[in-house]
Amino acid sequence: MNMKRIEAQTLEEAYKKASEEFNCSITEINYEIIQYPTTGVMGLFKKNAIIVAVRKINTQQQNIENKNIEPIEEREEELSKTETIKDSSKVEEKRDNIDIRKDDKVLNSFFENSETNTIKFDDDRDSPENRALAIEIEDKIKKLIEISCFDIDTIEVDVFNKIAHIFIDGEDAALLIGKEGYRYNALSYMLFNWINSKYDLYIKLEIAEFIQSQEEMIVNYLKPIIEHIEINGRGKTKPLDGILVQIALEQLRARFPNKYVAIKTAKDNRKFIIINNFNSAKKG
Repeated sequence: MNMKRIEAQTLEEAYKKASEEFNCSITEINYEIIQYPTTGVMGLFKKNAIIVAVRKINTQQQNIENKNIEPIEEREEELSKTETIKDSSKVEEKRDNIDIRKDDKVLNSFFENSETNTIKFDDDRDSPENRALAIEIEDKIKKLIEISCFDIDTIEVDVFNKIAHIFIDGEDAALLIGKEGYRYNALSYMLFNWINSKYDLYIKLEIAEFIQSQEEMIVNYLKPIIEHIEINGRGKTKPLDGILVQIALEQLRARFPNKYVAIKTAKDNRKFIIINNFNSAKKG
């Protein structure tokens, strides 16, 4: 299944181009609007319409194609995963199928040292082993992005303190993040499942300045919660999604090093953070 990025002066022209590209009716295409067209002011700041489109494949056609496909190679598997991220209708399904135990492993251990429960700052990125790992992971992520429709020109990886620090940027960085970060979350889960199982590393993924903006948002959100904890000695956050849990966990552990700060999972599998005294943690 081939996904294409299409740009035109109007949405109607973009739909028509997509139809011509795939040689089919518009009704046979799934698409997502990335940018709405604007006329600008006196001809300035004009923007074209941009969509990402893919042709629908019906079940019968898919079964026929599957019979003719040779065993899938690693590159095709990477493309399949990329397409899943870019199709918003499939992202939630992918997130629902994530191994919750691995998810807990990321969220509960991402920022902590198992012995001291504090952040560890060993910068061993220049060791031969870590440099080799960084180059290998960086090359594989570049290959993954190259076969996608995203316009990304910067991919950098550093490995230190048992974490692969990944930085991605480019013209389509906002598209790769997705509305409310849903593509960011899907990509981070996918990269973690691959990198943790193959290299036994955690990951910290930054796309453009997404993490920085999320950290600023969480700082403001946590202010009244921190005040409540300072007065009452305990508290908890609302359910948080994806990277927000990690960021809030880091900030709360830094603010309350002598308290029990941990991630809990609600009945609907959404995660929140509780803050309590160690001697009463079990009561929370």
